[in-house]
Amino acid sequence: MDQARFLAAREAALRRTRGGQGIGTLAEKALHAALKAYYEPDAESREIALGGFVADIVGEEGIIEIQTRGFDRLCGKLEVFLEAARVTVVYPVAVRWQLSWIDPETGAVSPPRGSTKKGVPFDALPELYKIKPLLPHPNFRLRLALLALTDYKYLDGYGPQRKMRATRGERVPEALLGQIDCVAPADYLALLPADLRAPFTAEQLAKAVRRPVNQARAGVNVLCALGALERAGKSGRAYLYNRKIL
Repeated sequence: MDQARFLAAREAALRRTRGGQGIGTLAEKALHAALKAYYEPDAESREIALGGFVADIVGEEGIIEIQTRGFDRLCGKLEVFLEAARVTVVYPVAVRWQLSWIDPETGAVSPPRGSTKKGVPFDALPELYKIKPLLPHPNFRLRLALLALTDYKYLDGYGPQRKMRATRGERVPEALLGQIDCVAPADYLALLPADLRAPFTAEQLAKAVRRPVNQARAGVNVLCALGALERAGKSGRAYLYNRKIL
């Protein structure tokens, strides 16, 4: 992890995506552009046509795809790419979050304020559920980029402060705080809270990560499919799970 290189990639991405028109008018998403520039500084190795699709990066590490959300859209592309080379899917997780508001009439941007909202490594698991059949492929890799991020929203919503149901603007990365690489099934256990005691239920996992129980169930399903978790009986009507020793 190279913080100086990340900040340089961030600034280059903002200059390129803003087009001189301010934070509310970004073209390519700044988050995607910054991560792409960080993981591949050589522009000639980015946006490469391959097998009827366009890969974000093709370089020494193989193929790298930056996916900020919507893993279901990756399926067709991954099926082709995994047969050609090693593929690393980079998923950003905002572990530190702040919020800033844009006045759509004046373009004025408020100073950012800290938000109670934050991401956790677990958040990757419900997304991975959408590509679960492809996860065991020997060429598949997952990389979590742990970020500090500013979320920009427009003051165009309802209520006296115009913040209810406001339109989301950009998500701009401020710093790269860490990285988690998942190659072997055991690596994916790092996406669970370290203090989650086993055996546990999906409901207990949901409480630990402060996410809906349906997301916890999807995450457990993925880890079981990878062989990283195993069932360990029941507690009432709920299944219990243990981390599998691999």
